[in-house]
Parts: sequence; structure tokens; C-alpha cells
Amino acid sequence: MKLTKSSSRFNWLRSATVILVGSAILAGCNSDMSDLEQYVAQTKLKHQGRVDPLPDFAQYQSFVYAEASLRDPFKPNSDLAPETATASTNGPRPSDNRRRESLESYPLDALQMVGILRQRASSWALVQDPDGTIHRVQPGNYAGQNHGKIVDISENQISLVEIIPDGISGWIQRDAQLALGDEE
Repeated sequence: MKLTKSSSRFNWLRSATVILVGSAILAGCNSDMSDLEQYVAQTKLKHQGRVDPLPDFAQYQSFVYAEASLRDPFKPNSDLAPETATASTNGPRPSDNRRRESLESYPLDALQMVGILRQRASSWALVQDPDGTIHRVQPGNYAGQNHGKIVDISENQISLVEIIPDGISGWIQRDAQLALGDEE
């Protein structure tokens, strides 16, 4: 780009203006700060505070973990291992092959027996789920979330046998009932 006399003169004039304005601003600053120093001195006199000493702390007592003499918490206890093996192979087990029924998606205490149907030699119990749907069940059907199999239906209750975990990777059977509910 070719500089002309007018553009170089303009640049020089602009530089001179910036220098003059900067000098005027700096000249306006007063180096007399006696009022500020006086204010700081008065403030220091007003606020004479005292800091409490730090409290005494008890000396930290370290603990040495002797892991060689203790049982590994991440391995099963050897005393329980033989029982676990027999419990998992013997005894009741829920069937993994059967298709889950609709009443097995609700806890047993959320279900309510609301009536009985009888036709010739057959009888069915009527069970209401929390959604208000009435289901017809008979012995052999399942209900509840603990693999509860219906074993008997009487006038005022449904008897079930549930298969629940025993806590050491085995299963146990437990009797349960659904009683006929009061109508509201």
C-alpha cells in the first residue's frame, strides 16, 4: 500500500492527539493522598479486634491394619461354602421355564380376594389387583412377587406357597394367604 503525504500527516496528527489526551488525563491525577491515609488510620483505630487462639487438638493415633491375620472380606466365609452348595442344589427352586402370570407383577399384600365363582365341580377365586382389574384364578396359578403358587381356594381365603430366598443363595418355602376382603 502506497502512503501519501496526507495519510502520513493524518497518522502523525492522530498519534499526537493520543499523546496529548493521555498527558491531560495523567496530569489530572493528584498525588496528594493525605485524606485516604487519614481514613485508613481512623478505621484501624476503630477496629481493634482480637483473634482467639486455636483450640488444642488431641494427637492422632494411627491404626495398623494387620491384614495377614484377618479373613479377606471379599471372599465367602469357608464355613458357609458347603451349606451354600447344598442349599442351592437341594430343596425348592423357582421354575425358570414357566411363563410369568399377570398377578406375579404385584406384591401379595397389594392383591385382594373379592369373591368366588363355582360351576359344577370347578371353582375359581376372584382377585383384584391395585389397578382395579379382576382376575380369575384357581389352584395351580401364581400370584405375588415371590413365586407364590395357589394351592387351595376356600370360602374366605386363598392359600399359597411362596418360594423365597434364604439369604445364602438357596430357597425356602413359606405359606401365605389372601383373605376375602370387606366390600366398601
